[in-house]
Amino acid sequence: MTGQDGPRRRYQGPRYDSARWSGFPFRDGDIVISTPSKTGTTWVQMICALLIFGEPQLPAPLGRLSPWLDHLVAPREEVYALLAAQQHRRFIKTHTPLDGLPLDPRVSYLVTARHPLDMAVSLHYHHANIDKDRLRSQIGQPEPPGPPPAPPPPEPLHDWLLRWIESDTGPAGDLDSLPFLMGHFTGAWARRGEPNILLVHYANLCADLDGQMRWLAGRLGITVPESAWPALIRAATFESMSRNADYLIPAPGLFKSNAAFFRRGSSGAAREILSDAEIARYHARVAGMAPPDLLTWLHSPRPGLIP
Repeated sequence: MTGQDGPRRRYQGPRYDSARWSGFPFRDGDIVISTPSKTGTTWVQMICALLIFGEPQLPAPLGRLSPWLDHLVAPREEVYALLAAQQHRRFIKTHTPLDGLPLDPRVSYLVTARHPLDMAVSLHYHHANIDKDRLRSQIGQPEPPGPPPAPPPPEPLHDWLLRWIESDTGPAGDLDSLPFLMGHFTGAWARRGEPNILLVHYANLCADLDGQMRWLAGRLGITVPESAWPALIRAATFESMSRNADYLIPAPGLFKSNAAFFRRGSSGAAREILSDAEIARYHARVAGMAPPDLLTWLHSPRPGLIP
């Protein structure tokens, strides 16, 4: 796939297709939130909404203010029309890495990162919360023939996590695999010096939400009156977002529990599940997937800001 900014990798699956970005008419100041699943996507969307509108109460559900452009639940033409009608500064969600997106110098690209093991734990619970029949209906997949089979017993989180660590699924084949995750991070890390590429770490949002929001406002060129900051920061806390889950979840009707979409909002979950030897297996596996300085930043409990 080729755009005017050069060749792009196509990421395609049952629920998404990055080719839907081809020909998208960007505007000066657009923000593209390019995030792997469960690395802080909705959190960063909420922060962008609060900074752009300057009010703790959003004017519409977050999923309409910041649609997932390459999600197949809504027709491409419908998403394009929704974005074309927006008068505010646009901020668009995608799980496509930078090498699958048209890169426009007028646009800010915001990439979130999280310790991969914590992301995986969150992903396990996230998948269990999706209403699979509802998802199949939304993306137009046919009903399987015959009576539905009995669901298999759930795989223990510990076993699933070890299998996820060892998976060899290629980076373009599964958006939720470890190779894909590391490819997404590595591509953004290589471009971190470019003025319109911003890297945000989930651990920093947890540790210093006030500082992160102010840093993002500065990088995005958004001026916020000092008197407005306390209310905006309160609205962006994990607790506040969890209370407003019905208004903030990305796909209404897709989840068994909207509140469970915001499950924990902290780091360190994997260390409660895996042994030291199993953690070491993970580190040995990713050592060949990303540069050492990225791995140090990614695994730090309090990473530094990327200027």
